[in-house]
Amino acid sequence: MIDANRMTRRTLLAAAAAGAHTVRAEGDPIPIIDTQFHLYDPTRPQGAPYPFTPNAPPFLPRDFRESATPLGIVGGIKVEASPWVEDNLWVLMIIENEPMIVGMVGNLDPVKPEFREYLDRYHRNKLFLGIRYGNVWEGQDLVTAVHKPEVIANMKAFARTGLTLEVANPRLDLIEATLRLTDKVPDLRVVLGHLQALPLPTDQQVLNSYSNNLRELRKRNVYAKVSGLSKANPQAPLDPAVYKPVLDFIWDIFGEDFIVYAGRNKPALDILKAYTMAMGRPAAEKFFWKNSIPAFKWVRRDSKQPQLA
Repeated sequence: MIDANRMTRRTLLAAAAAGAHTVRAEGDPIPIIDTQFHLYDPTRPQGAPYPFTPNAPPFLPRDFRESATPLGIVGGIKVEASPWVEDNLWVLMIIENEPMIVGMVGNLDPVKPEFREYLDRYHRNKLFLGIRYGNVWEGQDLVTAVHKPEVIANMKAFARTGLTLEVANPRLDLIEATLRLTDKVPDLRVVLGHLQALPLPTDQQVLNSYSNNLRELRKRNVYAKVSGLSKANPQAPLDPAVYKPVLDFIWDIFGEDFIVYAGRNKPALDILKAYTMAMGRPAAEKFFWKNSIPAFKWVRRDSKQPQLA
C-alpha cells in the first residue's frame, strides 16, 4: 500500500494516467454512487429556476442513467437545485420508476413556519433522504439562521427523523456556522457539500482556524463530499498535482470513513480513482460507495447496486 502523504507528483500523474487500469489490476471495477446531480426541466409550463443557462435542455432520470452508466456509476442521489418546495414532489414522482436513482436530497427551509408540516409529509417517503441548506439560494443563510431558536427547534425535529442535512456551498463562515449548529443539535447527521471547491486559505492563521473547525466537525456525525474537481480554466486539462494538496488536506482530516464521492466528469473521476486506489482498494471502495450508505441512509433499488454485508 502506498502512503498518500508520500506520493510524489510523478507518482500521482502516473497513477492518474493509468486510471481504470489501476482498478482492474486489483480486481473488478469498483461500483460508484454519484451523490451529487441535479434534475430539471425548463420546458415545463412553470419553467425551472435552475439551470441558469438560457434555453438549457431538460436533464431527466434517463439522462442521468445515460451519462452515468459508461463511467461505472451504478446509482445516484439527486440533490435539489430548486428553491421551489413543490419541486420536491416533482422529483419524487419522476424518480419513482428509475431504480438507478436511490433517492434525493430535497429543499425545505427551516426558517419558514411551514417547515414541520412539509418535513412530516416528505420524510415518510423512503426516497427522501434529507435536505440541502446553507447559502445556496438568495435569502438562505445558515450563518444567521443558526442563532434563531425556532430554527434550532426545527433542526432538532429534523434530526429525529434520521434524515441528512447537506450544507452547501462551502465558505469559511458556513463551516463555522455548521459547527455552531451541531453544537446545538448534536444528533444531526451532516454532509459538507462541494468541500474541495473551497480553496485552502493562504493566510496561516485562517488556515489553522479552518482546519480546527473541520477537525472538530469530523469528531461529530459529519461527512465531506468531494464532488468532482473544479478548475479555473475550463479549456486546460486537469492536472492531478494541482488537486493533491487540497485532497490531502481533506483526507487527512476526514479519513477514509467520512468522505464520499460525487460527479460524472471522467478526467476528474480518473484522478480520484488514482488518488484513492493509491491508499488501497478498501479505502477506494469506502470513498466511491460504502460511505454514502451511512451518510445518506439510501436503500438499494437495483441489482447492480452494492450493499453492505
